[in-house]
Order: sequence, then structure tokens, then C-alpha cells
Amino acid sequence: MRFLTSSVHADLINTDLHSPTLTIYHRQATRAIVLNGDNILMLYTARYDDYTLPGGGIDAGEDQLQGLIRELEEETGATNIRDIEPFGLYEEFRPWYKPEHDIVHMESFCYVCKIDPQLGQTRLEDYEQKNGMKPVWINIYAAIAHNEKTMQDSDKKGMSIERETFLLKRIVAELLVTPTMQP
Repeated sequence: MRFLTSSVHADLINTDLHSPTLTIYHRQATRAIVLNGDNILMLYTARYDDYTLPGGGIDAGEDQLQGLIRELEEETGATNIRDIEPFGLYEEFRPWYKPEHDIVHMESFCYVCKIDPQLGQTRLEDYEQKNGMKPVWINIYAAIAHNEKTMQDSDKKGMSIERETFLLKRIVAELLVTPTMQP
């Protein structure tokens, strides 16, 4: 899979990421890119007031595609997931919230796929429900504008919003057949 970019969280700018004393938690995740014209399937999270691509961590014993399909089904109720094609790898280094590691090295493997138009029942995890997460179809330009406004104005934004907004812009540049002007 092609490499898209590497991102280092602002709190880690002065950290030597290659220091032998640094403890790093390695996490691999998948992200689903599901388009319908200029609309994209996203997860809106009320707690952070942002839009993110469906996806999450790959469980032990899963390969990337199994993790992608499981996460997409759980978070959005998607069915008949098919025509899965690699889009790119987004790498990031962020502070880690658990005491046994200093930072997390997250690799998000992004895939384009198709699903049936009607979404089924979600199976969100408790924390996802508590955060007010819900699947939505949204115009991709509106999602970008919303995330940019949240990054600019909100102190409740999550750490993933920069990754998600970067990915949305790449999706527009590379996957929309005839990109339209932002409303």
C-alpha cells in the first residue's frame, strides 16, 4: 500500500521518536472510504464535533480486510461490502493515555469500497455510544468545512481530526471524478 504521509502530534514535536528509552505502543487500524457521488459515509461524533471515516483497530488474528469489514459493519451497519481497493497508509505519532507507553505509533490503512445503499443496525461499543457517534452520509465538502471549523474554533476536538481532514482532502483530489467547487 502506498504511503500518504506521517504526522507527529504537536505535543511530541521535541521528542526523539527513535530514543531507546521511549516506549511505543504500535497500533494498526483500517479506515473505510465509501463514496456516493460527492457524498461520503462518515461517523459524526458529538463529543468532538467532528466527522471521521469508519474504521478502527485490527483485532488479534484479523488481517486488514477482515478488520475493515468488521469495523464498517459494526460502526455503520453496512452490508455487502465489496470492491475493496487500497487507497493509502497514514502514519501518526500521538501521546498515549496509558501509563505503560509514552506514545502510540498508529498506522491507518485506508481502503475504498462499495456497500449496499441501505445501512443496517449498528453495533457500537459503549464508549462510541457515550461519545454520541452515529453514521451519516454527508457531502464531502461540507465534512471538510465542518472539520476545519472545529479545528479552528473548538477546544473539544479529538486527536484524529487532522488525520481525517487530510484524508478527506486527498479523497477529493484523487477519487472524485469531477471535483466540484466547495459550496
